[in-house]
Amino acid sequence: MLTTESYQQLKTEIRTRILEDRSILDQLRREIVVLRPGVRRIQPRTATSISLVAADGGNNRIQYDPFLMQLVRVVDSSNNELCLEVVTPNTKMSAKSAEQFNVDGTPKTALGYMMDYLGVRELTALSEMINTNGADQSASPYWIDVYRELVEWAMLFRIIRTTQFGSDTLIVYDGLLRSRVFARDLFMRYREGMQDAIDQHYARHRRRLYLVGIAKHNKVLTRYRLAMALEKILDTDYAAYVEVPRDLERRSYIWKDFVGENDDEQEANRVVGGKLFFVKFGDRPTDPIWPIDILFSQRSEAAVIIGHLLADAQNGFPIPFYPLCLQKAHDNAALVDFDFDILQDQIFDSIRAALGHEAAILDRSRIQDEDPARARYGG
Repeated sequence: MLTTESYQQLKTEIRTRILEDRSILDQLRREIVVLRPGVRRIQPRTATSISLVAADGGNNRIQYDPFLMQLVRVVDSSNNELCLEVVTPNTKMSAKSAEQFNVDGTPKTALGYMMDYLGVRELTALSEMINTNGADQSASPYWIDVYRELVEWAMLFRIIRTTQFGSDTLIVYDGLLRSRVFARDLFMRYREGMQDAIDQHYARHRRRLYLVGIAKHNKVLTRYRLAMALEKILDTDYAAYVEVPRDLERRSYIWKDFVGENDDEQEANRVVGGKLFFVKFGDRPTDPIWPIDILFSQRSEAAVIIGHLLADAQNGFPIPFYPLCLQKAHDNAALVDFDFDILQDQIFDSIRAALGHEAAILDRSRIQDEDPARARYGG
């Protein structure tokens, strides 16, 4: 516990540091004020909104699992399960790659469909963040997070390229339209495949598809949030949005390739697929502001796209003014309560079968307190 002397020392040092660094905040205010003339009112529009989400590994963590199993599960906002599989850090990359294709070489899964389009047959060729692991080698457990993201991109890719939509549709991606997990120029080719499908859909069916990515957090917004409040950017009594210049992004990201070179030459943006906007869906100055990426080629239609997103966001619950379709997809993707208990029991049954005559040891270990140290907190 801090003593009175320590508290006073901290108070003095904090105030000194802030006064010394006040010029930083002044600089941020000068940088952000350029947004003020670009603030636009959101005009409501109507379109079907859908979203898909890959269940976060942290939300589906098994409580007792020596094999470090993780679920890869993708569900859309209509509760359609698009993918369900179990992987472990020891899953062999060659076998997992082979699972994406039929015996005749045709794609078997959405990931296989995307890999086939991109001209790769191995996961290690699809992403440099996935390494080959042989018979006596284990891959880094972090490959599962990369794999989960690739599966989510693959589901989005197949939906846009193979689904015939009956009306104008807004597809909401969970996160910004940027990715560093693809190898070389594969994300650029991925975007080309998406754009071609969007163009073909309109040419054949006269239906417009819009793609937007929305994130809960963003380094640019974090850096400039206070400066925006001081300069009253998006401090309106109506829903509004503003386009974010590239130079503000470059000042905020450590990885400059996550920003891209410019908005006109898509080929220069190896890992970036969207243009960043700040959007406030509520009609109060204090309502939350969200970072949103709009597909490069649809940047000029930002007013239409954000207008379509408005109604879905205003219906958001339990997170206010956050797209309802994304919240539904998140709820559908997470395994909780009874579903999670069933999953845990299946893992216990499988471990028990593998142990044979030693299965009783598993049952004994299940009733042991997995965190005896928590008793120090009185719980």
